[in-house]
Amino acid sequence: MHTDTDTHDLRHHGDAEVRDEKLTDLAVNVRSHTPPAWLRDRIADSLTGLAAYPDARAARAAVAGRHGLPVEHVLLTAGAAEAFVLLARALRIRRPVVVHPQFTEPEAALRDAGHRVRRVLLRASDGFRLDPAAVPEDADLVVVGNPTNPTSVLHPAATLARLARPGRTLVVDEAFMDALPGEPESLAGRTDLPGVVVLRSLTKTWGLAGLRIGYVLGPPATIAALERAQPLWPVSTPALAAAEACMTGAALAEAEQAAHRIGVERDHLLAGLAEFDEVRVVTPAAGPFVLVRIEGAAAVRERLRSLGFAARRGDTFPGLGPEWLRLAVRDRATTNRFLQALDQALVMAGCTSAER
Repeated sequence: MHTDTDTHDLRHHGDAEVRDEKLTDLAVNVRSHTPPAWLRDRIADSLTGLAAYPDARAARAAVAGRHGLPVEHVLLTAGAAEAFVLLARALRIRRPVVVHPQFTEPEAALRDAGHRVRRVLLRASDGFRLDPAAVPEDADLVVVGNPTNPTSVLHPAATLARLARPGRTLVVDEAFMDALPGEPESLAGRTDLPGVVVLRSLTKTWGLAGLRIGYVLGPPATIAALERAQPLWPVSTPALAAAEACMTGAALAEAEQAAHRIGVERDHLLAGLAEFDEVRVVTPAAGPFVLVRIEGAAAVRERLRSLGFAARRGDTFPGLGPEWLRLAVRDRATTNRFLQALDQALVMAGCTSAER
């Protein structure tokens, strides 16, 4: 168990790796070639209604229907990141715990709200697997990602369910769950577990990072508390249009097809990385990204930049250090070019000999 006294840069995110530079982006986990044309058209059509205040009822009902829940269990947010701020500010919590390595915004939001955060650090030697017994019994808020960013580990739903109990809010960040075929191990739509709150994002699969749209699923009392903490009209009309559009049967089928393609492309990336003795990959990887360990990774990352590729540094994630990099899954042609660049970068950084 650790407190929040170290120096990890919790506000560093993957977009900083590519901002203002023309690099092939392996640092941001947003699916390539998105949003699709039909979704851009739906968003564009909504612009004719900008004179009116946003009305979230149709989008909220669409999300509820997609997960088989009453609307009282759903809250739309300006991206999943807003939900972390709402949770930190609206709930009466005294002993929050964040399971790391994971997305750093939950802890940053808790700190900003004045909470002292305890960390459960999962170990690379265990494949970053979660042992529920490692979470303090007195924790009244527990935050965990599934599949977890940046490790790409998918925790069993049964394991997460062991963390749920009366008097505790269990927040499961499922921002990448729709990138997995069939969404295995999801707790979305579950109402049989006490205090479970699931966060979803439409950013990753649909390429809507600039639009800011996500949602929260949880007990009605929790949803009501979060809604009271929101400003008026927190989600814009175009974002609401996108949310409603992404809940249709056709959109869900398209997302499922994309998830299958991601799995194939991830396998190709993993096979290529396995050819490098200098690279250790966290497996099995479930998300649209992989976490790798390379001695001298900081130098390799800089060499990759000089060769036109941006990789996400790992040392800003509690529980990781400078020898870690996160790589987004891309199409086969991009991956092949990256693997060639990685070969050169390892040599340039002195991590291997030129005679491979």
